[in-house]
Amino acid sequence: MSGATIFLGDELSAAGYRLAGVDARVPSPGDEAAFFATALQEAGIVLVATRCARAIPPAALEAGLALLSPLVIVVPDWDGRRLASEPANKVRQILGLET
Repeated sequence: MSGATIFLGDELSAAGYRLAGVDARVPSPGDEAAFFATALQEAGIVLVATRCARAIPPAALEAGLALLSPLVIVVPDWDGRRLASEPANKVRQILGLET
């Protein structure tokens, strides 16, 4: 594993991450879990866009999020969508700050 950062998500977001020097990858529909498994082997930080994270089997995503290394972070999509299951998002919804 290297110290590289890998982003997994849509092409529009990937273009922005590439401009920032991140190894951005756009999995085809159905390939998200395989890309995620590969990224866990290759990166020090794995950034996964929300829509991509939803396509990864929940058990695999939770296992990745629980790892100390690499650090796995689910990031909002380009339109601001986030995973509703994240604790901070649940609190925002309860408080009425987010729908």
